[in-house]
Amino acid sequence: MEDELFDQIVSVFNQLVSWVAAGAMVFGGVVPYIPQYRDIRRTQNAEGFSTYVCLVLLVANILRILFRFGRYFETLLLWQSIIMIATMLIMLNLCTNVRMATELNTKRRSFIATDSKDEEVRIPKRLFLDFDWSYFWSWSHFVDYLQCVVAFTLVAAYITYLLLDSALFVETLGFLAVFAEAMLGTPQLYCNYQNKSTEGMSIKMVLMWTSGDTFKTGYFLLTQAPVQFWTCGLLQVIVDVAILFQVYYYSRYPQKPVSHTVSHTTSAKAL
Repeated sequence: MEDELFDQIVSVFNQLVSWVAAGAMVFGGVVPYIPQYRDIRRTQNAEGFSTYVCLVLLVANILRILFRFGRYFETLLLWQSIIMIATMLIMLNLCTNVRMATELNTKRRSFIATDSKDEEVRIPKRLFLDFDWSYFWSWSHFVDYLQCVVAFTLVAAYITYLLLDSALFVETLGFLAVFAEAMLGTPQLYCNYQNKSTEGMSIKMVLMWTSGDTFKTGYFLLTQAPVQFWTCGLLQVIVDVAILFQVYYYSRYPQKPVSHTVSHTTSAKAL
């Protein structure tokens, strides 16, 4: 009787652990963006966050979903990709709205300074359908990003449909998905380098990146996963550490005058 009770307790505990692990697998990748999202909403300033991070994760997860048609992988990873795509679209929507509001406020101040009428304030529209590469991924409205994502998905899906019987193409597709995710931190690294500052970037987000990527890479090594998995994981850790070094360097040796915090006008968007 006691043995049966013990077995039931162990079974319930194992099931609980599996549920927690599944939840961590599906939603764990989203957690690092929560503090960044809250920081942008609170400050109404998206300058410190590179939207190319969203581009990298959108491409990586779209390719991973298409890869599943050629080589099956567990459903949890599929849901992970779907939720990550939704999260990146939410981040893009917020950053676009904040950036446009900032540009509009700047124009209004300049027009007021020159005694011009507020009705004359206009912001040049940058549209995806203009196909102007000088404004790629810097469009005026969220719908333009959505059009780009849909266009990329349709083209990639059509190519995958045509070449699905090719083992070389399927393996290449899987590698591109993993490699694109490995390049996740590089847009933020370059953004910090351009700004010569890490102001506006969530340190919590990068710390979560680093801890998650370190755990993932260690898991790949212990389970003897294919070489491209742990190689790309190791590359992610190196980029994360480089960003953390930027945080230390730019805080200790500022490259530009420290900007005074400007109070942003609260709006319905603010928490």
